[in-house]
Amino acid sequence: MPGEIFRINMDFIELVKGFFLSPVETFQKVRKADLGDALKYFLILVVINTVLSVIISLVALSSMWAVYSSIFEGLGITLPAAAGFGIIVFAILMIFVTLLALFIGAAWLHLWVYILGGRKGYTQTLKAIAYGDTPSLLLGWIPIIGIIGGIWSLILWILGIRELHEISTGRAALALILAIVVLLIIIIALAAAFFVALVSSGVMPVSTF
Repeated sequence: MPGEIFRINMDFIELVKGFFLSPVETFQKVRKADLGDALKYFLILVVINTVLSVIISLVALSSMWAVYSSIFEGLGITLPAAAGFGIIVFAILMIFVTLLALFIGAAWLHLWVYILGGRKGYTQTLKAIAYGDTPSLLLGWIPIIGIIGGIWSLILWILGIRELHEISTGRAALALILAIVVLLIIIIALAAAFFVALVSSGVMPVSTF
């Protein structure tokens, strides 16, 4: 058992290094990897991200408590205990939500990958996202730098789609762009329809000048 755990840890570290330093070659290596291996890798990343995010949140909470402790105590608020417990519960919930988002996001992206010629299956699209999220999940908890990690992951998604579906870079990039743009259009349209419905129903009065 210890040897197996050590092997898994080494495999994980090698994959992380590969996706940071030589992503194209690493995607080629995982082309035939099992979906279970990809999900295991992704879950480890999610847990690391969640733990680090919780630590940062608790540190920020402690600092806030130190500054405003007299005010909180005067109001009878035990902020560290209550908020700390809430953060932990929220973190556990976020792990499940992130895993669910992986499957749903992969399905949506795969629709556009398929339209643009990707014929290697939904599993390969899911693997491209799971492995491509490496920078985002490892750096996302760091303010500002997390944005760079997110952009980096978008680039890795394109490379992953290209390598795992064996299509051109242009098609892979267009699939991702269409997936993002169409989703934004749908969200904006739904938000606009909801706003119009509220105004029409009289729930949200509109001021006239």
